[in-house]
Amino acid sequence: MATGVYDRIREAIVRGEFAPGDALGEVALARQFGTSRTPVREALHRLEIEAIVEPGPRGVRVRASSPEEILDIYEVRITLESAAAKAAATRATELDQIRLRAAQDAMIATGDDPADRAQVNRVFHEAIWNASHSPTLVDLLHRLNVHLIRYPTTTLTYGDRWDEVLREHQDLLDAIEQRDATAAQSIAERHMTGAREVRLRMYADG
Repeated sequence: MATGVYDRIREAIVRGEFAPGDALGEVALARQFGTSRTPVREALHRLEIEAIVEPGPRGVRVRASSPEEILDIYEVRITLESAAAKAAATRATELDQIRLRAAQDAMIATGDDPADRAQVNRVFHEAIWNASHSPTLVDLLHRLNVHLIRYPTTTLTYGDRWDEVLREHQDLLDAIEQRDATAAQSIAERHMTGAREVRLRMYADG
């Protein structure tokens, strides 16, 4: 039951039903989600561990984002994504490459819907993670993604970012298929640095 309540509260935060700084009271949440206070308390504790909520004057509140936090998250992500791409260029199997090509084709075929773009982009990146055949990298990248759920607005609809992403993904796919680990690492680093810069501009735009 606690897992279900956790998922529902987290999804509400992602959708913006609870804004940054909003207090999350156990009694109100239990009433809203039709449960007792115990699973709500457990869910809030888990969300606090994941840095999605933080202690407030009345229980906990939704954490606000900051440019410093964006920089911190993306610095780590740049390192991990680059390492995964480098490993994928060395270790990817033929099946891995087929999955990557299919993920890229799905991205090319995707329309303008932000949620659809975010989903196919995630599938492509997860295919690279898995192609690294590094359980540690995959685990760390999944854990890092938890911190990104508080930024529900995708960078993929900002300006011409989508076209840029498609080009960079194709370059990355080519490098992996050519077993060029140095190029794959460099392209992934440039790709994620670009994502960081777009995220910062989106933050500045409000």
